[in-house]
Amino acid sequence: MTDPITVLLVDDHEVVRKGVHAYLDAQPQFSVVGEAGLGAQAVQLAEELVPDVVLMDLVMPGMDGVEATRRVKDVSPRSQIVVLTSYHQDEHIFPALQAGAISYMLKDVKMEELARAVSRAARGEATLHPRVAKRVLEEMHARDHNLNPFTELTAREMEVLQLIANGLTNSKIAEQLVISLNTVKGHVSNILSKLHLADRTEAAVYAWREGIVHRNTPV
Repeated sequence: MTDPITVLLVDDHEVVRKGVHAYLDAQPQFSVVGEAGLGAQAVQLAEELVPDVVLMDLVMPGMDGVEATRRVKDVSPRSQIVVLTSYHQDEHIFPALQAGAISYMLKDVKMEELARAVSRAARGEATLHPRVAKRVLEEMHARDHNLNPFTELTAREMEVLQLIANGLTNSKIAEQLVISLNTVKGHVSNILSKLHLADRTEAAVYAWREGIVHRNTPV
C-alpha cells in the first residue's frame, strides 16, 4: 500500500478549508496535514511539514498567494502548488504560474476534479481549469507569432513603466503623474501581469532592453 498524498490547505476562508479538508480526508489516498489562513503561516507550515501538495488560495490579507507560492517553493521545493481560487484574470494566472504553481483550478470545480488535480500534482503533472487553459494557450499562440507585448499596455501604463525604469518609487510616480498611490500600484500590477514579469526590477531591465526608455528620456 502506497503512502497517502500529504496536503496543506491554504485559504483565508475557514468554511472553504473545512469543506475541502473533510472531502479529502474521506479519501484514503489523501492526508491533510495542515491548514493555514494566511500566506506567511502557509510558508512556515510548508517548511515544517514538507507536504506533497499545497492547495493555495491567491487573494488573502497580508502576503498574497503568489508570493506565498514563491516562498513555499523556496523552503519546500518538492511541494507542488495547486492554486484554488475564484479569480481567472491574467493578473492572477500568469504570476501564479511563474511563481511555481503547477496547476490552476477555480473554486467552481467539482470536488472529484479537485481531487484528481491534487493526485496529478503529486505526480508532477499539471492541471489547468478549462478557462485558464484557454488563456495560457492564447498567450503561447501570441508569443509564437511574436506579438509585441507592449501593444497591450495603455498609454498611462507606458508612462508608469518608463518612470519605473528611471528608478522612481511608487510615491514619486504618483506625485509626478498626479494620481493616487493605489492607482500607481494598480498600474504596476497590470504592467507586471501583461509583460509576465516578476517584479519592478525585471520591468525596468525589460524596458531598457526593449528600448522603451532611453538615457535621454525625461523624468
